[in-house]
Amino acid sequence: MTYCVGMMLEKGLVFMSDTRTNAGFDNISKFRKMTTWDTPGDRVLTLMSAGNLATTQAVVSILDERSKSPEDRAPSLLAVPSMFQAARMVAETLREVIDGHANVGQRASSTFHATLILGGQIAGGPPRLFLIYPEGNFIEASEDTPFFQVGETKYGRPILVRAYDPEMGFEEAMKLLLVSFDSTLKANLTVAAPFDFHFYETDSLEIRHKGRIEAEDPYYNDLSQGWGDALKATLDSLPDYTME
Repeated sequence: MTYCVGMMLEKGLVFMSDTRTNAGFDNISKFRKMTTWDTPGDRVLTLMSAGNLATTQAVVSILDERSKSPEDRAPSLLAVPSMFQAARMVAETLREVIDGHANVGQRASSTFHATLILGGQIAGGPPRLFLIYPEGNFIEASEDTPFFQVGETKYGRPILVRAYDPEMGFEEAMKLLLVSFDSTLKANLTVAAPFDFHFYETDSLEIRHKGRIEAEDPYYNDLSQGWGDALKATLDSLPDYTME
């Protein structure tokens, strides 16, 4: 399992993903689930994935291979004119990979499924964020639905719903996402650090804020401890229930 979040802010787009994959209790591995492509001054795109690892790696490999020589290997994410066209390309690639796997070997209905989050900006258009389903269709984030989650979503979602603010800066967004991820991994062993992140600033058209939060990161550990302590303090401050 995995956990990925893509979020829209007035300042730009924020992305975070964990790195744990597992195929049973005795087969746990670490894989990067976030991929970025950029042409400085023209476009920046970020893709995050959840689901079958072979499927997601195949999709990323195909898209990456096409991006190395976009003039010779159309269609390419580095050549499409809009984020909508980029989302269509990714969705079509995902569907093709799933269909190709389904026609050979094992035939379980959901074995090869994957779900993707794609976000970014192409010059001439605004930043956009999409959730892409294994069937090849997709939806776009909006003011009513300003963030998407894929993977093990239920534990970290209440944090986002309660504390999300479109006006927050990247520093505040980092705190929010880390608390959401920390709450998820505390409840589910299939999600774990390190966490990859990318914070994209609107109209910058370049990658500026990208990195990885390790499990032993001092800031993350202080935040995790502080969040737990604050919850306990808040609980203690609430009035007791009167037993009759």
